[in-house]
Amino acid sequence: MSLIYEPAGRAREYAALACNVYRGCDHNCAYCYSPLVLHMRREEFALPTRRKSDFLKQLEREAANLSPTNPIVLCFTCDPYQLLDVKEQVTRQAIQILHRYGHRVQILTKGGSRALRDLDLMTPGDAFATTLTCLDETTSVKWEPSAATPKNRIATIRKFHSEGIPTWASLEPVISPAYALEIIRRTHEFVDLYKIGKLNYHALAKTINWTAFAREAVKLLDSLKCKYLIKKDLKAYFQR
Repeated sequence: MSLIYEPAGRAREYAALACNVYRGCDHNCAYCYSPLVLHMRREEFALPTRRKSDFLKQLEREAANLSPTNPIVLCFTCDPYQLLDVKEQVTRQAIQILHRYGHRVQILTKGGSRALRDLDLMTPGDAFATTLTCLDETTSVKWEPSAATPKNRIATIRKFHSEGIPTWASLEPVISPAYALEIIRRTHEFVDLYKIGKLNYHALAKTINWTAFAREAVKLLDSLKCKYLIKKDLKAYFQR
């Protein structure tokens, strides 16, 4: 297997299997770890391209030869609904291929309403997830220049939930504990699961009291009876 793979490191806590539809991402998020992981310059990573011309054929071969077990996340080192996908629409074809061979799909995106194009493909066995770091557009543009606005992302995950698709929100990275806690308060009625991890690879991370945040987040989530996953790097602070 080369397209469908087992994530390593922190990504492994999110899913056992994943597939990256594109190479690079035009959202250009300031906190993105993918250029580091892929050994790419940020400038190069921010100019995404399609995968090799036989990507879909190879994905079909792998999907056919892999027994359906764990859901396959689209995507970790790119965004399946970045701006490039509006033109290319490879994500839709990838979902169709995976479903053809009985695989469940979990979408992880900051593309917001761009994902609604493929709502008709999603089933209750799949899941839709969005990354949320803040609630105001000004902060979002600073950190995530070409991603959908927080308002748009929230409206989109609400729509998927209303259509019976399981949802989860990635509160990673946390760029502000106050933002993260408010996101939980505003979204818990239509987010089925929260996955929370700290900010890494950025100087701002050293200024945040992670112990205080972890404890306050768990307290809030428990009070709202939310399901959640606290990633290991953040859980370490909670246990201190």
